[in-house]
Amino acid sequence: MPQDRTTRPAPGPGRLLTGLIGAGVGPSLSPALHEREARELGLECSYARFDLDGLGGEPEAVGDLLARAAAEGRAGVNVTHPAKQAVLRHLDELSPDAAAIGAVNTVVFSGGRAIGHNTDWSGFRDGFLSGLPGAPLGQVVLLGAGGAGAAAAHALLSLGAGSLAVLDVDAGRAARLADDLAARFGSGKAIGAPVRALERMLVVADGLVHATPVGMAEHPGLPVPVSVLRPELWVAEIVYRPLETALLRAARARGCRTLDGGRMAVHQAAEALRLFSGREPDPARMLRHLAELVGGEGGAGRVA
Repeated sequence: MPQDRTTRPAPGPGRLLTGLIGAGVGPSLSPALHEREARELGLECSYARFDLDGLGGEPEAVGDLLARAAAEGRAGVNVTHPAKQAVLRHLDELSPDAAAIGAVNTVVFSGGRAIGHNTDWSGFRDGFLSGLPGAPLGQVVLLGAGGAGAAAAHALLSLGAGSLAVLDVDAGRAARLADDLAARFGSGKAIGAPVRALERMLVVADGLVHATPVGMAEHPGLPVPVSVLRPELWVAEIVYRPLETALLRAARARGCRTLDGGRMAVHQAAEALRLFSGREPDPARMLRHLAELVGGEGGAGRVA
């Protein structure tokens, strides 16, 4: 059951208190991204980090940090790894999309209640529409069935993808996600498959969405053989640090249309900021700011 939340008085006009709950959130770019865009919107934003590592790193400690954030009078918080599912039991209400996906990355405090949202899926959707306009969606391969992959899958099928093949090193996890998607979007809309099927499936696919950590600074490398990348295939990346991953470089060299992970990161952050503040952020401006932030450091943290 959700904890009792006794909140302090709300901050004065023009002030916005928010934050991020997760493990190892020290290097996160979310504070800089949210605070700068809030200033552009006429708000003085204080975006705090609530690190699970200080409580042993256990996902269930998210409830304590959620209660602390509410008691501080914050408008809401973002939630990141490893607590996007553990937070569910500490909430009073879920948006329809968060309930369908089974994960929450944004919590809004309102009237003493904690309401969970998922802006990851809409972040991928909006980034895809702006970054790969007109890309065919007949057959899509998703590599990675974790939280980011589940959000991307929800977005792709919401956009009308004909069929989605879900692959993961954990074949059971891929099958579970595919079954859940098929139950929501229709039989045959999603199938789970082992990673060894990747090359065979990409031969006939319109697009590839990569949703594993491979390509991040601490996990360098290519998640797929270069030989499977052909000009007719579009390639979308979830990793955004660096924005230019080895996969995107290889895909462009082979003539593929590509989408970097920065667009999903920015659009999910913009939607979260909108939920927190009631104002309309400018994703194009935030994209430029993210490029500055990522270009100025070599780390591999996360934007919520």
